[in-house]
Amino acid sequence: MAVRPPRPHPFDVRAALAGLLGGLLLWGLHLATRPADDPIVLLDGRWWILLPLVVTATCEALRRTLPRTALLVGWAAVTVDTITQGNLVTLVMFTDLVYAAVLYSPPATARRVLWISGVLTLVGTVVPVAIWQVPKAVLIGAVIGLVAFMPAATGWIVRNHRDAAEAARLHAEQTALLAEMDRAQAVVAERSRMARELHDMVANHLSAIAIHSTAALSLDDPGTSRQALGVIRENSVEGLAEMRRLIGILRDTGGDNEPAAAPTLDGLGALVDGARTNGLDVTLDADHGDTLPAPVGLAAYRIVQESLTNALKHACPGRVTVTLRQPNGSLHIAVTSPYGDRHGPSAPGSGAGLVGMRERVALLDGTFEAGPESAEHGKIWVVRASLPVAEGEPA
Repeated sequence: MAVRPPRPHPFDVRAALAGLLGGLLLWGLHLATRPADDPIVLLDGRWWILLPLVVTATCEALRRTLPRTALLVGWAAVTVDTITQGNLVTLVMFTDLVYAAVLYSPPATARRVLWISGVLTLVGTVVPVAIWQVPKAVLIGAVIGLVAFMPAATGWIVRNHRDAAEAARLHAEQTALLAEMDRAQAVVAERSRMARELHDMVANHLSAIAIHSTAALSLDDPGTSRQALGVIRENSVEGLAEMRRLIGILRDTGGDNEPAAAPTLDGLGALVDGARTNGLDVTLDADHGDTLPAPVGLAAYRIVQESLTNALKHACPGRVTVTLRQPNGSLHIAVTSPYGDRHGPSAPGSGAGLVGMRERVALLDGTFEAGPESAEHGKIWVVRASLPVAEGEPA
């Protein structure tokens, strides 16, 4: 499949037409750069002036799409122009071809053009002076510098500024992209934290409500039903209070809606008492330091809370044990409950509790495991977590 040549840029086409018309105007007014009797003029006659003019104007139209080709052909054209009477517009357009070759060519070509033009300027200055031994010979190097080196140096400076501006633009785009990614990650992390808090605060109360309402509906015993309804009311009120506190956190309105302080391990006794009220046989054995970091205390409290909720929903009848120890700078948590064959959970679950506990432990660089194990009196379900404790960081 044939490849179509690149189309000239509209600005370059207009510049080429303007240069051609300007050169024709000077040609029509008999304004040449050298007189006809100049010894350097080898191609005598006014019509020879038009040949390099037309070729250079054509190269000017290709200065952006084919900069290297345009420079090489323009160099040949300006060489021919030097042995005619010459046209000033031809030289001006050639300087623009040098500038464009440095600006639009690949970096290697741009550096090569700059070095070659600098060497030609130096040679054109030193050699004539050494040969003719006259000060005026320096003008040859000056002309070469004006026609070749100065446009190349200007193109190099503009190219560097353009590259720096492009790099700054890309850096700004990357910074904005990273900021957007950080914002999205922060939103996801905040939503995950809110989901964990909502689940841990409300799931325990709703599970108790579901279990005791099932008991009240299935047993034809007014005393049992009344007791179940009392537990349901108590958990409903507590769950509603937890929801209001969470809404206060989200709204951050202050005043009466200001959220309560985050729970700590000092509240484990009340948590266990609530689990016993809901029908669990719980034993608490806690031996930990008094200066736990706040994140560790909150995570440990939520892990015990969620483990008791899961025991209420899924465990077989029997004793549930909660053990906390703090040896060697780590807080170890273990919650065990009877595990066996059941027709189904006492209340529906989604598995989000284990995910939330695992996420809490991972955020503190701890370890977590949960699953069935064999014990002396049959199988048990064990939740184990180990949370690193930074020494000297108070709760």
